[in-house]
Amino acid sequence: MEATSESAPARPVAAARRRVRRRSTPTPWLSPGIFIGALVPLAALIWRTTQGTLSANPIAEIINELGLAALIFLVASLACTPLRWVSGWSWPVRVRRELGLFAFFYAVLHFLMYLVDQTFDLGIILEDIALRPFITVGFLALVLMVPLALTSTAESVRKLGYRRWQRLHYLAYAAGVLAIIHFIWRVKIDLSQPLIYGTVLGTLLLVRVAFWLRKRSESRG
Repeated sequence: MEATSESAPARPVAAARRRVRRRSTPTPWLSPGIFIGALVPLAALIWRTTQGTLSANPIAEIINELGLAALIFLVASLACTPLRWVSGWSWPVRVRRELGLFAFFYAVLHFLMYLVDQTFDLGIILEDIALRPFITVGFLALVLMVPLALTSTAESVRKLGYRRWQRLHYLAYAAGVLAIIHFIWRVKIDLSQPLIYGTVLGTLLLVRVAFWLRKRSESRG
């Protein structure tokens, strides 16, 4: 009888733990779905290039589309932690790395197509980076993303320590701000699209600040 009385409450506890695990575990199709979906912009560009349906300046259009994809994935990766805080879901943090790496992937392609547009002329490229502000800030955003991509592994977290790794990855917000400025200075006239992404990024920053202030207040109290 003692065994029965002890095992009875254990069963609902075990069931509750299984339910928690099921809620906290992302659906199995999420990561491969993101991977496949993230390649759609590139596949669409390749298809349109082969079909000859790009604009009169195809290289410029490809550069712009790749840059926009990089910005979208960067903002999406930055939204993961605030989304976890607000919703209580754990899956956004588990796909954050994948989104961030795709942001870097498209940013590199964006820059490579710019190099193609400049026929890999190092003199022109260096002059553009030094003298054209929108290229300067865009290049700085890409440079900031390099250490983030290189330290995106679990091994990097162990080597750096979580606190140092976390402080390093705050650079993602700086890269996002620079990318928005790059976008605004690039389009010049129709600012509606960059301002939308700028508003989203600003909102994410405010959520982070709000949670930081609340945590600080709770620790003092």
